[in-house]
Amino acid sequence: MPQQPDVTPVPVDEVRKVAVIGAGTIGASWAACFLARGLDVLAVDPVRREDDLRRALDGMMPALQSLGLDPAGYQGRLRFYSQIGRELAPAQFVQESVPERLSAKHAALQALEPVIGPHVIVASSATALVPSDIQAQAARPERILVGHPFNPPHLIPLVEVSGGALTAPPALEWAVEFYLSVGKAPVLLKREAYGHVANRLAAALFREAVHLVAEGTATVEDIDEVVTKGPGLRWALQGPFTTYHLAGGGGGIAHYMRHLGPTQEARWRTLGDPKLTDDLVDRIVRDVQEALADLPPAHLARIRDAGLVELHRLKQDLPTAPPDPPP
Repeated sequence: MPQQPDVTPVPVDEVRKVAVIGAGTIGASWAACFLARGLDVLAVDPVRREDDLRRALDGMMPALQSLGLDPAGYQGRLRFYSQIGRELAPAQFVQESVPERLSAKHAALQALEPVIGPHVIVASSATALVPSDIQAQAARPERILVGHPFNPPHLIPLVEVSGGALTAPPALEWAVEFYLSVGKAPVLLKREAYGHVANRLAAALFREAVHLVAEGTATVEDIDEVVTKGPGLRWALQGPFTTYHLAGGGGGIAHYMRHLGPTQEARWRTLGDPKLTDDLVDRIVRDVQEALADLPPAHLARIRDAGLVELHRLKQDLPTAPPDPPP
């Protein structure tokens, strides 16, 4: 059996400089996360202007301050470059967030690997691409993995950590520890999967939402209302398995699965498989625009971020242990 290549990154508590490759929506949000935690950020983007990134960060920091972080002086800890070069040599961790194309990932790694240290972990924010494909042309594939955030990364703690066929286990362990150190909630996948876990679950829900619209069962506005006023409230606190465990009453998940599981199977058999025809896409676009009264995305993002801050506060204040029994 061939010997696993050595991966010995610096200890997590010694990380001071991180590189963010790609400073679009996701990359900028990652930069805000790292800067708010006191790290220096070396940002690279060939398209976005430095002023645009700095303005975006200015807009994100108040929410992070509301969560108790102190990003004072963060603008002075940001360095911006239009291309990958020797300036990235000091980076001790890399979060890659270039466009979701395998060719773009490979090009970024080809430019990046010669200028960073041989043991620096490189995590891709890939939404659906699997790490085995991303690392396929890398010089040191053992240090390459997926660290997929949920948008916006500076406010939603989830990071799905996934290794490819050539990723060294110590690289995954280090990445989990690093993400924990910057306030994230990493989940280490047992195996790689197209779309990872969160996006596969979201895709299943969205597929049925599109089907219900296509069949005329409900409008886009109805469906958003159903999710946010119903199951979405529970999902912010407990996942599907815990939810159905509670639905089983005193018998818990065992009772639910044995007695109500058949009703789940019956629903599964009726779930839709919609096709995104031009007519259906046009209809959804029109209906969403009407439902949102053409509110600009920036306004909707502010509403989302304010709500996420309050959800964080609520969950931090929730008890983690059962209350003492009455005397």
